[in-house]
Amino acid sequence: MAHSATILGCEALTLTDRERAFFSEARPWGFILFARNINDAAQVAALTVGLRDAVGYNAPVLIDQEGGRVQRMRGPIWREWYPPLDQMARGSAAAMRLRYRLIADELRAVGIDVNCAPLADVARQDTHPVLRNRLYGTDPKQVAEVGRAVADGLMEGGVLPVLKHIPGHGAGVADSHERLPHVTVDRETLERVDFAPFRALADLPLGMTAHIIYDALGHDLPATMDPAMIRLIRDEIGFKGALMTDDLSMGALPGPIGDRAARAKAAGCDLILHCNGALAEMEDVVAAAGILDGPAKARTDAALTRRKAPDPLDIDAIESDLSALLGGEVYV
Repeated sequence: MAHSATILGCEALTLTDRERAFFSEARPWGFILFARNINDAAQVAALTVGLRDAVGYNAPVLIDQEGGRVQRMRGPIWREWYPPLDQMARGSAAAMRLRYRLIADELRAVGIDVNCAPLADVARQDTHPVLRNRLYGTDPKQVAEVGRAVADGLMEGGVLPVLKHIPGHGAGVADSHERLPHVTVDRETLERVDFAPFRALADLPLGMTAHIIYDALGHDLPATMDPAMIRLIRDEIGFKGALMTDDLSMGALPGPIGDRAARAKAAGCDLILHCNGALAEMEDVVAAAGILDGPAKARTDAALTRRKAPDPLDIDAIESDLSALLGGEVYV
């Protein structure tokens, strides 16, 4: 039986009967959790079991656990991390790999098997503050190196990485949660700086689009809805994995929620991500997104083949190595 080409959220700490019935019928490819869904380890583990029981298959469960401001699972139950840019000021790619190996261990323990990281956006002085300290540096080669380390750490822990925000959000000076950013840098700079880390990481299994317009490319649609930009992501950047939208309910996108889903799917996105858990919106998204089939299904199937059991973990040794690489303090 076909899956809906969607990744959906839920409203609270447990599923309602109405949500359970809706998910059973809609059959989304996966689910995503947010802070509203997180209380303690036992509750999160029960929720991930409940989501998979509702649909009757081992659906991927996603989260944004970057560390710093964007981490849905927080202390004192889970480790509190410095923002990535702050850690990189005194660390290295090797330290980031260990950091994300520990994050993967925490996620797997509660049934989460996909993390929306690494971010391959290149930081600038005027990158919007909502994004800047989530990034790994201002040099595209360093960003690519750290992005690879983040992905490796997650996959060593049995968690699939999601490469974001393709093809690059670092030159955006607006918050796409609120309004649509326009990137005004020239094409040569985009190629040399912004697109370069994504090319280097184009083999990763999953990716997420940017809600952003690149003026130098002559387009007037956000990349998520723009067939020409999806072709650029596929043909010029070379990303071959399953491509999901960023959250469809963000303020950057125009039009009703169902229209957003239909336009993103028609543009070439494989999976439509809807995060706020509003059931009426999810009904419209599922109706507009349609089923997962053809090349999109092949790409999502290929991504799931890369889920694996975690490599052996010696937490004490990793924390000791991480402390040495960071020169002492590891956690907030």
